Amino acid sequence: MIFDTDILIWVSRDDPHANALVNAHMDRAASIVTLMELLAGARSKAELQRTRRFFVDLEIRLIPIDGAISYLAANLIEYHGLSSGLDLPDALIAATAHEHGEILATANVRHFREIANLAIHPFRPSRRS
Repeated sequence: MIFDTDILIWVSRDDPHANALVNAHMDRAASIVTLMELLAGARSKAELQRTRRFFVDLEIRLIPIDGAISYLAANLIEYHGLSSGLDLPDALIAATAHEHGEILATANVRHFREIANLAIHPFRPSRRS
């Protein structure tokens, strides 16, 4: 299963539903784009280090962007960018999941629902978060 950035944000906030979802899967993966998004949101060197450690501690395999993912992401933006507002990071994450035959776990289903043949696992955080 590939985890969208939002799921990992919920895990970092210690959301019980997000923790349960991630812990239920031994083969945890994320697009390198997810790491980039989290690093870009860091406000200090300590947060940068925590983000890197977070991926190591949870044993999340990072999937790099290759040519096939890039071309599919470009096609997704062309076909869905105007109608659904699909942006570059989401297109790359969706293309990564599709190209690797993985299910994409996300709380932002509306960003991805128009993409044909993309397996999505909808997520809802717990009410306390």
